[in-house]
Amino acid sequence: MSVRLEDVFDTSLNNNKDEMFTRYASKIESAIEESYKNVPVYKKGSVKVTRFRPGSIIADYEFESTTSSPNSPEFAEANKQVGNTLIREGFTVAVNAFAESEQRNLSTAEKWYPEQNMVLKCIRPDSVEGTMRWTVNDEDPPLNTNKYFISSDSSTLTVKSVSVHDRGRYTCIIDRTIPYIQWQDIVIEPLPNIIVGQNERKFQCEDQTISLKCCEEKNSVEWTQTTSDDDVAPPEDGCITLNHIIKNGNCGSKTFVCQLKNRALQGFSYGRSNVTVNKVIEKISCKNETLGDGKEGEILTGPCERGKEGTIKYRCISGEWKSEESNCILQVILDLEKEVQALVVQDIPEFVAALSNATEQNNDEIAQSPVTVLTIVEILIKVANISQKIIINQLVMEGFLNTVNILVSELAFGSWENLNNNSRTDNTSTALLKAIESITARLTDGNFTINETSLELNRTVTTSTSYSGISNLPNSSTEIEIPQIPISTPITIIVFTTLDKILPTRNTTTSSSNNSSKSDVRINGDVVVVKIDNRTINNISFAFDITNQSLRNPQCVFWNFNLDAWDSTGCEVKPYISKGNETGKITCECNHTTSFSILMSPFSIKNIALAYITYIGVAISMASLILCLIIEIIVWKPMTRNDTSYMRHVSIVNIAVSLLIANICFIIGAAIAEQEQPTSVGRCSPVVFFMHFFYLALFFWMLMSALLLFYRTVMVLSQMSRAKMMAIAFIVSYGAPLLIAAITVASTAGPQNYISKRNACWLNWLESKALLAFVIPALTIVAINLVVLIVVLYKMLRRGVGATTQPDEKHALVVIARCVAILTPIFGLTWGFGIGTMLSQNLGIHVVFALLNSLQGFFILVFGTLLDSKIREALAGRLSLRNLTSSNRTRSTSAGPSSTSGLGFFQRMRRRNMYNMSEASALSAATSSHSTSGSDTMNA
Repeated sequence: MSVRLEDVFDTSLNNNKDEMFTRYASKIESAIEESYKNVPVYKKGSVKVTRFRPGSIIADYEFESTTSSPNSPEFAEANKQVGNTLIREGFTVAVNAFAESEQRNLSTAEKWYPEQNMVLKCIRPDSVEGTMRWTVNDEDPPLNTNKYFISSDSSTLTVKSVSVHDRGRYTCIIDRTIPYIQWQDIVIEPLPNIIVGQNERKFQCEDQTISLKCCEEKNSVEWTQTTSDDDVAPPEDGCITLNHIIKNGNCGSKTFVCQLKNRALQGFSYGRSNVTVNKVIEKISCKNETLGDGKEGEILTGPCERGKEGTIKYRCISGEWKSEESNCILQVILDLEKEVQALVVQDIPEFVAALSNATEQNNDEIAQSPVTVLTIVEILIKVANISQKIIINQLVMEGFLNTVNILVSELAFGSWENLNNNSRTDNTSTALLKAIESITARLTDGNFTINETSLELNRTVTTSTSYSGISNLPNSSTEIEIPQIPISTPITIIVFTTLDKILPTRNTTTSSSNNSSKSDVRINGDVVVVKIDNRTINNISFAFDITNQSLRNPQCVFWNFNLDAWDSTGCEVKPYISKGNETGKITCECNHTTSFSILMSPFSIKNIALAYITYIGVAISMASLILCLIIEIIVWKPMTRNDTSYMRHVSIVNIAVSLLIANICFIIGAAIAEQEQPTSVGRCSPVVFFMHFFYLALFFWMLMSALLLFYRTVMVLSQMSRAKMMAIAFIVSYGAPLLIAAITVASTAGPQNYISKRNACWLNWLESKALLAFVIPALTIVAINLVVLIVVLYKMLRRGVGATTQPDEKHALVVIARCVAILTPIFGLTWGFGIGTMLSQNLGIHVVFALLNSLQGFFILVFGTLLDSKIREALAGRLSLRNLTSSNRTRSTSAGPSSTSGLGFFQRMRRRNMYNMSEASALSAATSSHSTSGSDTMNA
C-alpha cells in the first residue's frame, strides 16, 4: 500500500536512519494503526512504513490482514480516517491518496539500449478489476502518440526509439476504489561509444606492420573485414587490437570495421565504426604505427590514454608527432555525464556522492584539465536544475560543495584561465555560480555548517529579529549583518575565498567586450552568496577584507545574470569603522540578496594623471572661450553691419556660450562623480540635463552655421530678413535641444535610468540607452554639415574664381566654409571618443577625449575668430584707436587752460571734430573691405 502527501520531497527521506524519515514514518504508522485497528481482519501492530518515494511524497507501507482485500469497504473507510488524522498532524494529503502499490518487473528485456523500441507489459491479477492505464513519470503517455503506443487492452506500452531521456518511473494503474498500481524504475543503458581514433589514416606503402585499436568500455567489440595476413590480439581492458601487415607495392586503401558483438545492436548507428588505411607512396617525415604517417606540419587526431575518452591533436614537428591539444576526459567523469542526462530526483543523493568521490579521487588530474572542469560544471548545472523539484538535505549539499571546492581550488586556476579566455566557454564560471545559487535555494530547514578548503556554508534558521555572522575560513574575516529580519527565517550564507580568481571581472561598463582579461577592475575580496527563503530583505551589509591593498576605487557589486556582469545597483560603498576608527576593510550596504563582492581598479595613479589632464584641459577650453567672447564684444559693431555677417557672429557667440556652460557643468559633474560611487541621482540629474542641453545646443548652432553657408551660396536669389533668420536660429538651436533633453528625462527618470550609475555624471547607456539621445542628434548634424560642405564646395568650384563679383562675399564664404570644415569633424571626433569613455575603461580613450575636449574651445577661438583677417584688422584698429585717444588726451592736458573762454570753447570743439574725424578714419580703414552694395554681403 502507499499514501501520497502533497509536499516537496526531501532527500533526507531516502535514509531510513535520518531523523526526518523516522519522524514521518512514526506519524504515518500511528495514524494508520489508529484507524485500521477497528477493521476486524487487520492484525494489530503490523503496519510498517518501508520507504518514501518522490512524486510529491509517496510513503510505501505494508500490513497484515487475515482474509480481506485492501480494496474492501472497511479499509476504504479506514483510509479516510487516516487522511483526516494526517491532516490534523500537519500533513497535506492528496486527493485519492491511497493505493495498493507493488514494484514489479514490467520490462520484457533485461536491458534496453538507445534507439531500441522498449516494450513493457502489465499483468493484471485475477482478483483486480478496473480500467487499466499507464503513466510515465506521472505524465500521461497517450498525449504523445509519436513516442508511445498502447495496446488495445492497455496491458502493453511500447516506447519507440528510446534514449537515456526515457529513463524514469513507468506505472501501470488499474482504477478502482483503492487503485491498484504496478511500477518499475526503468534504466536505459548509456550510448555505446566505439573508440577507434582517427577514421582515416595515412601510412607509407612499405613493408611494415601497423596497429589499429578499438575500445568500448562496457560492451565487447570485434574487428571485421580483415584478411588472412591480419592478426587480432586477444581483448585487453575493453580494447581489441588489429595488427595489419602492409607490403611494399601493395598500395591503395583498405577499410576495417570494428563493431559491437551484440548482434541486436549492430544495426544501429552506434553499433560500428570504420577505419580506412591509405597506403601512399610519398616522402614522409613523421611515422607512427598507430597514429599514422604524415608530412612536416600536418595535423592528426588520436585517441586518449586508457581510462580517458576524447581526442588528442598531434602535429608533425621535426620528424615527430607531438601533442598539441588534449581534449581527454576521465572515463569515470564521462560516465557520470552520461548518467546525469537521465537522472531522476530519487537518485540525486547517490549520484552526488558518486560525483564527489570521483572528483576527490582524481583531484589533481581534474583540476588541471579545462575540458574535465567544464564537463563537471555541466553535470553540476543539471543536478541543480533537477533539484528544483525536491528539498536537498545536508548530506547532498556536502557532496555538491565538495565537488565545487575541488573545481575552485588553486590548482585549477590555470584551467579557469583557459576557459575564461575561450569565447565558447567564458561563461562557465558564472554558470557554476548560478548552479550554486539554484541548489542553495532548495536546502532543507535546519542549522548546520559545511566547511571546505576554499568555501564555507552556514545554514541558519533565525531565532531573533537580526542576523550577523563572520567567516571562519583561513585568511578571511568577511562579516555579514542583517539588521531587520523576521524570526524563524532560513538563511544560507556561502563564502568563497578563491572565486575572485575564477569569476570574470567585467562590470556593466565593460561587459560589451565579454572578455574579463581586458577589464581594468579586479575582484578584490571574497565572494559571498546569500539566500533567504521566501523573504524580501531591504538592508544587508558586508564587511570585506581588501585582498590587494594597492587597488583603489572600490565598488560594491553583485553578479547580475541578466546583464552577465557585475552590477552595483542597490549597493553602496562605505568605510568600515570599528571602535570609532576607519579600518582597511570595505563595507557594502545593499537592499537585496544574491552573490556579492567588491571590484577595485588597479589604475589609481593613472587616474590621478587623467584627472589633471581633464581639469587643466577644460580650464584651457574655458579660457579660450572667454577670450573668444571678449574679442566678439570688441569687434561686434564693425563686424555685423549686414545680415549675413551678423548671423555668422551670432552663431559663433552662441557656440562659445553653449560650450562654456557645458564645460562648467562638466566640471561640476566630475566633482560629484569623484566624491561618490555609484553616482547620486539627485545631485547628478540636474547637471546631466544642462550638460545634455548645452552640448546639443552647440551642435545645433553648428548646424545653423552650415545652413547659413548653404543658404548664401546655393540659394543666392532668395531673400530673408534678419529678424526671421534670428527667430529660426534661436528656435531650432535651443528649442530642439530642450525638447530632446526633456523627452529623455521623461522617458528614463521613472526607473532611475536617466544617468550613468557609475564612473561619471552623464547619460545612462547600459540600462536605458539614454546616451543615444545625444549620440543620434550629434552624429546626424555632423553628417548633415559634411553633406552641406560638399555641396557648397561643388558650387563654389563650379562658379570659378572670378564668378563671384563681390570680393567680400567670396571672403565670407571661404571663412564660414573653413569653420564648418574644421570644427564639425573636431566636434564629431571629440564626442566619438566621449561615447567611448562610457563604453570602455581603456585609459588611452579617456586621455584622448580629455585632450580633444580641452581643444574644442581653443579651436573655436582660432578657427572661428583669430584666423579671420577682417576680425584681426578690426581688433587692431580698435586697439590702435584707443592708444591714439589716450595720447591726444595727454597732449591736451599738458597745454594748459586757455586765457579766453570763448577761444577755449572753439578750440575744444575743433579738437573734438579732429578726434571724430580721426576715429572715423581709423574705423574706415579697419572696415573698408566690409563695404558692400547690398544686404547679401557675407562678413566673417
